[in-house]
Amino acid sequence: MEHAPYGYRIENGQAVLDEKAAEQVRTLFRSYLSGDALTAAAQKAGIKAFHAGITRILQNARYLGDAYYPAIIDTDTFAAADAERVRRAEKLGRVWEPKEEKEVVFPASFRLREGMEQFDDPFMQAEYAYSLIEVEVLEDGC
Repeated sequence: MEHAPYGYRIENGQAVLDEKAAEQVRTLFRSYLSGDALTAAAQKAGIKAFHAGITRILQNARYLGDAYYPAIIDTDTFAAADAERVRRAEKLGRVWEPKEEKEVVFPASFRLREGMEQFDDPFMQAEYAYSLIEVEVLEDGC
């Protein structure tokens, strides 16, 4: 079972606002948007959390409200905080972009000579097995 996000509590099977914690979440968003760092904004809001926990609060779309959770913040505030988070990350060079991977073509099959020698040393056996390779045949038949 999942825990309710910070700012909510469960009563009779329904998520309801914990007004004190919800106000702390609103203060966190306001402080962050006013230019405070994550930890400074959390301290102003009275939230004790690590950097990653604060970021998760700022990225949690449940604070916008849905069928189960009542809204704590509005869409514009949430979008502005997300845009600010991305802007700060780009400014600090902390945006991860996946590198384009080169396609590597591996041989599909090999032609081997007949070999019957057995060695007790696994390294010598592997060296012998590789020495039996005559031709690597690629997928395109070359």
